[in-house]
Order: sequence, then structure tokens, then C-alpha cells
Amino acid sequence: MSTNQEVKRRAPRIGLRAQMRYQVRGSPSECDNVISHNISAYGVAFNTNKFLAPQTSLMLEIDILARVLHPIGRVAWCQPLPHSDRNRLGVEFLEIDPLEKNYLEDYIKMQTGRF
Repeated sequence: MSTNQEVKRRAPRIGLRAQMRYQVRGSPSECDNVISHNISAYGVAFNTNKFLAPQTSLMLEIDILARVLHPIGRVAWCQPLPHSDRNRLGVEFLEIDPLEKNYLEDYIKMQTGRF
């Protein structure tokens, strides 16, 4: 990641390999199961077999410990992974329940030691 991207971060981002599901909002397709790569209070990154164009709206389910978060997000970027048919997506959260966001922020603080 470039230094410029680091400056743009609004909140700490931690590596997190958690089960999650996503579905293109408004699409009748089934949910795709993936593993998160990293997460912050404002977004999540994960790998998928699909290319999703930036600005695509997604419904997410992210399993963190004993809780499932249900944010709505939009694809901020999609990059092909080298030597693979897979892509890494960065998804910005647009809508997240305030209690879920507090839970996520507390989890990240606990993982980073920033209380």
C-alpha cells in the first residue's frame, strides 16, 4: 500500500480473516461466501472470484466473534490478484447500525491495544 493511501485512512485498519457474505444490492443472486482480508470502522477488504465494478452497492454480513454485522457498502476499488483469477475488493461502508459500528470500533481497539 502506498503512503498516500495510508494518509487517506480515516481509522485504524486491522488484518482480519473472518467469514463473511456479500450480495449485490438489488440482485436476486445468492450470497457469495468469502473471507475478509482486513477491516476498519469504515470498510472491509476481501478476495473474490468475481470482478465488481467500483460504485457497486453491496449488502454484507461479517462474522466477528459471536456477532454478525450487516453493513451496506459500495465497492471503492477492485484489483486483480497476480497469478490468479481472483480479485481483491475494497468496500466502503455507507450504512451501518450505530451499535454494530460501536462493536466494530471496540473490537479494533481491543486488537490494536488502543483503548
